[in-house]
Amino acid sequence: MRLKDKRVFITGAGGGIGRASALKCAAEGARVIVCDINPEAAMQSVRAVADAGGSAVAVIADLTDEAACNKAFAEGAAAFGGIDVIFNNAGVCLSGDDGPVETGLSVWNRTIAINLTSVFLCCKAGIPYLLQNGNGVIINNASIVALVGSAFPQIAYTAAKGGVLAMTREIAVMYARKGLRAVALCPGPTATPLVKAFLADEQAWRLRRQHLPMGRLAQPEEIANLVAFLASDEASFMTGSAYVVDGGLTSAYVIDDTI
Repeated sequence: MRLKDKRVFITGAGGGIGRASALKCAAEGARVIVCDINPEAAMQSVRAVADAGGSAVAVIADLTDEAACNKAFAEGAAAFGGIDVIFNNAGVCLSGDDGPVETGLSVWNRTIAINLTSVFLCCKAGIPYLLQNGNGVIINNASIVALVGSAFPQIAYTAAKGGVLAMTREIAVMYARKGLRAVALCPGPTATPLVKAFLADEQAWRLRRQHLPMGRLAQPEEIANLVAFLASDEASFMTGSAYVVDGGLTSAYVIDDTI
């Protein structure tokens, strides 16, 4: 129960890493605010937490809209009397996100809005609630592409995640003496519905698997385990850093698929 009585606000919590993190944090004693743009998905996560014996509420918002973002945080704080942890997890990888020459401006703008601007807006709206407690935590979901170039071009996604990582460091330094920690996650390819759909083609999966030393995707629960730890007081001296969960991907050359 390392998160007993903590109030955890999770964006993109209607599925994938967000839902797994909601379940893990609730199992560790947290009360969870499930934020998603999809009402049905959000309520499915709330029910999953409740079925597991935890406590959660749903707030629905398009986090690229500042007013909607502010409203979501106000509703979440009102539900449980405050917010202690924010996990900015919501994000997309849009079709058409390719190299800098091939990617259209509309794809670039939408990707940056969802993957970077929304994280900024959530920090802007959420930090005042965290400061009320004197020991708040922000966990921002970046990606390994914030650290290394991608073998599969996705220029807008990569740029956005690099921005998330840089913003996390800035926030960590700004608020370190005010009791607020900020850290970034850098997961490798994870078996979320989005990624599984992308890799449904056998050829796409074969090409991707060559880059995975373990020969498999991460499971959302494996990322959620780190989220719960970073949100806890056990990580009290951790701030400003990026935590890689990639099964060795960023440490390896391309692996021969016959091994």
